[in-house]
Amino acid sequence: MSDKEKPVRRSQAWFGRLDRDGFIYRSWMKNRGIPHDQFDGRPVIGICNTFSELTPCNSHFRTLAEQVKIGVWESGGFPLEFPVMSLGETMLRPTAMLFRNLASMDVEESIRGNPLDGVVLLMGCDKTTPSLMMGAASCDLPTIGVSGGPMLSGKFRGRELGSGTDVWKMSEEVRAGQMSQEEFFEAESCMHRSHGHCMTMGTASTMASMVEALGMSLPGNAAIPAVDARRNLLARASGRRIVQMVKDDLVMSKILTRQAFENAIRVNAAIGGSTNAVIHLLAIAGRIGVDLTLADWDALGHKLPCLVDLQPSGTHLMEDFYYAGGVPAVIRELGDVIARDALTVNGQTLWDNCKDAPNWNREVIHAFNEPFKTEAGIAVLRGNLCPDGAVIKPSAATPALLKHKGRAVVFENSEHMHERMDDENLDVDENCVLVLKNCGPRGYPGMAEAGNMPLPPKILRKGITDMVRVSDARMSGTAYGTVVLHVAPEAAAGGPLALVQDGDIIELDVAARKLHLHVSDEELARRREAWQAPPAPMARGWVKLYVEHVQQANLGADLDFLRGKSGAGIPKDNH
Repeated sequence: MSDKEKPVRRSQAWFGRLDRDGFIYRSWMKNRGIPHDQFDGRPVIGICNTFSELTPCNSHFRTLAEQVKIGVWESGGFPLEFPVMSLGETMLRPTAMLFRNLASMDVEESIRGNPLDGVVLLMGCDKTTPSLMMGAASCDLPTIGVSGGPMLSGKFRGRELGSGTDVWKMSEEVRAGQMSQEEFFEAESCMHRSHGHCMTMGTASTMASMVEALGMSLPGNAAIPAVDARRNLLARASGRRIVQMVKDDLVMSKILTRQAFENAIRVNAAIGGSTNAVIHLLAIAGRIGVDLTLADWDALGHKLPCLVDLQPSGTHLMEDFYYAGGVPAVIRELGDVIARDALTVNGQTLWDNCKDAPNWNREVIHAFNEPFKTEAGIAVLRGNLCPDGAVIKPSAATPALLKHKGRAVVFENSEHMHERMDDENLDVDENCVLVLKNCGPRGYPGMAEAGNMPLPPKILRKGITDMVRVSDARMSGTAYGTVVLHVAPEAAAGGPLALVQDGDIIELDVAARKLHLHVSDEELARRREAWQAPPAPMARGWVKLYVEHVQQANLGADLDFLRGKSGAGIPKDNH
């Protein structure tokens, strides 16, 4: 190809200049030994890396990034790795969700401000995936996702342990006096025994599956274990592929269509995915400009069966899921339910990628007509307690509690919950409904995973393992139980949840999509007159900005000024 025929890439606004500024851009890059011909117009690929030793799920990303670089070099590209804020679910306080939107801004501005033609996103832990997808969507360059992969299955005393899910179970056993503290400590090193993120179908595995279902990764991305050599192979293949995506101008908006989001909702139902996917997909859609609403989750997914028998809804773990066939096998089982012509990053349709995918284990991935659980998609509830909606994951709930009416036991915030929950004098029985307020986007702030409240010890000692719980919080994708989440508007924003009092009767009817507070409109109006908004959590910094601009859960909890893509225009010169 002659110089005149070479495409003018975005990076050439930096590296292709023949003036003083071009000298500066190239010369400083040459300090590591880069030859001059590297700036000849070949695609410059940014590798967006969320490696951090404070994010255990992503601790192997240095190796993964090197594999991506090799793939980029092999295809004639110019790889440049850059760090962005890493959100570790297990370490970051008060909650990683508080910083999802901040990390997305870091990603967006890092992409827009630098000489990049395409981007590879390295993501693993829960919030790293949506934050990178959101930030990249706002720029709309050719982009491909590479997940870090789940860790190996936990092993403890001859049985398997699942990340998170078994933590919740064993901690309740300790509180009930059924497991010793020493046994609990022993299980710590048995549960997490390799690199990778949670190996249950928690939020990390769910969001990796959503990236694959959206068409934003190569087939098989979601389930390959982190320490399996095939994870490195996929990373290298992704590095190769992004170079061609730049040449083809295959930008995110060509893949993230309405069809793609519909497919993701259907796959989420089939895998028994996390409720957190609701908020994250709404936020990603809002960035790319696709009209996706909370109602779509019910319309598209609630009647679909759960095909995958994985914790927390079932028994198996992500390692088993990969060996059985992973997301491609699930998509093949869904068959006509899938929008088959949705485009993916490899240039093929989603159906072309998955139509011949084998299913090696029907105990892990069930057939569509012989599902693991029927009608198991996310259910969206409505009623006077949640005018803008709430969600529940029926596949993780106790069937007998999906229609229930009980007396409210109210906790004003998480601190109040911890103060009261273990009180032997707490007026509560197994028929009550536990209600947690002020844990939504503004209230916590950041919408913590506090929705799966622990049960009172006096209830646990009866052998009861589940109760109906209602809150404006989220819950870990690894958790389980009859838990109503994301009540909108939240209590801190003055939603009806703020007005609930001890003794009020709450009715849950999932089949009817109903969540109703049996209190008269007149009494609620009286209570509203006396209600006072909680004080602002902080008067400075990110928290102040977040609280002032965060939207409610039914809109994806993004910041109001970040919705919509603004493109990756070339910044003005500063020299």
